[in-house]
Amino acid sequence: MKRKDFLYLTGMSMGAALMQSVPVMGSPISIEEALQPVDVAVKKRLADVALNAARSKGATYADVRLGRYLNQSISTRENRVQNIANTESYGMGIRVISNGCWGFAATDKLDNDSIARAAELAVAIAKENSRLQSEPVKLAPQKGYGEVSWKTPIEKNAFEVPVKDKVDLLLAANNAALQAGASFINNNLFMVNEQKYFASTDGSYIEQDIHRIWPTFTVTKTDAKSGGYETRNALSAPVGMGYEYLIPDNKEKITGGLFPIYKKRYDLLEDARLAATQLDEKLKAKPVEPGKYDLILDPTNLFLTIHESVGHPTELDRVLGYEANFAGTSFLTLDKWESKKFNFGSKIVNFTGDKTQPGSLGAVGYDDEGVKTGKWDIVKDGILVNYQTIRDQAHIIGLDASQGCCYADSWDSVQFQRMPNVSLQPGKASLKPAEIIKNTEKGLYMFGRNSYSIDQQRYNFQFSSQLCYEIRDGKIAGMVKGAAYQANTQEFWNSCSAICDENDFRLGGSFFDGKGQPQQVSAVSHGCATTKFDKVNVINTNRRIG
Repeated sequence: MKRKDFLYLTGMSMGAALMQSVPVMGSPISIEEALQPVDVAVKKRLADVALNAARSKGATYADVRLGRYLNQSISTRENRVQNIANTESYGMGIRVISNGCWGFAATDKLDNDSIARAAELAVAIAKENSRLQSEPVKLAPQKGYGEVSWKTPIEKNAFEVPVKDKVDLLLAANNAALQAGASFINNNLFMVNEQKYFASTDGSYIEQDIHRIWPTFTVTKTDAKSGGYETRNALSAPVGMGYEYLIPDNKEKITGGLFPIYKKRYDLLEDARLAATQLDEKLKAKPVEPGKYDLILDPTNLFLTIHESVGHPTELDRVLGYEANFAGTSFLTLDKWESKKFNFGSKIVNFTGDKTQPGSLGAVGYDDEGVKTGKWDIVKDGILVNYQTIRDQAHIIGLDASQGCCYADSWDSVQFQRMPNVSLQPGKASLKPAEIIKNTEKGLYMFGRNSYSIDQQRYNFQFSSQLCYEIRDGKIAGMVKGAAYQANTQEFWNSCSAICDENDFRLGGSFFDGKGQPQQVSAVSHGCATTKFDKVNVINTNRRIG
């Protein structure tokens, strides 16, 4: 399936980085075919063919990824279906070390001879590459796990839900928005199932069944008098869950604030209806007055700032200058980490890397080089203490083992370092958003991701929101529009003065996070609770000169 054929989020202002491009998704497949599993014994036999062939040609290490990638997307607009796509991509990628250098080859022909030829090609490439390599690859040690498996703990497989039921849900949400006054609505549902089998000469044979889902919409309302319009995107989160995420549950909803907020379940109809009504207020909202404000950022907004200003700059390959695609390298150079006293943020700022968090996009049992995943500190009490690594990077920062951050978006892509879930830990003391608002004299309360920009060192940035409310003297004074906050990363996180407790902790995330050249995409979550930042510069993006 060509890139142009993949369903983009038509009409959605989701931000440039989110949808700059989407990976090749594979060939069309029926739902019935998609639900037929591949026998694990067959996978092991095919993997052994590759491993044996690689070793016979001189590989000192080899790993095999046999991947079946299933994707379903449904697109609707107002009262009609625009597109339904079901695709499958299936094949094998073989990575080897020979003469101290990496080599890689892939094939979608899964007979013994084709697999052996691909393994031999990977070794030949490694040997040729070694002529240019200044020093050999140094892998962190990794024990073999034997035959093990891991599955996303879903309650309801989204691929087993009839397409009609999913279409009916999207169209019902569209109708709810239109009945509430919306002029237009685009509503989309993305579902992914990665069936991955990993084997290596370390002695691991790992089967994983990974699920992700993302419901998202854009509601638009026009003003006939002025000719203007406003939009509001869904306040859903992409998640590592099954279809149960789309079954509303009041126990997973935060109420008592300005409007309902969703945690581990999402009410699509309620949010679509609410979006339409909020656009009335947004159309009438006054422009924000530029200046310094205390910011109260809801997780639906803050997750993206975490992604861009914390997640990407702590990727070790960016730090080392090995990776510069998609907004450059990183200001968090090794000397800052080595000092053990670099103040990334205030003392209440604690960030973790985590590949295990249930319901997150990045949760897996093992990464794409057979490392069992875990959780670790990246920023502790405001101090930069670690990065994100894979096996051939660990020794650079003195680690004895990889942190399990290796991923490839397809069987025919070579795996490399990708971001884990990077999350801001909630405050330890009991604290609700209402209490932060009460103690804010002049502030802005922001929800939802919108446009943003960040420089080539992940340092200076600007972010805006879907909804923004002015706070005066501890009370909500009404909605404003055009607000965007500007800061540099270190200044911003050092201005962090309050973080709500774990009861407010929620996940946001990026379903299509781009990196690399050629580009690959991954899915990653970022958790946080509502957080306050003091005296941050805010501009009015609607302001015109002259």
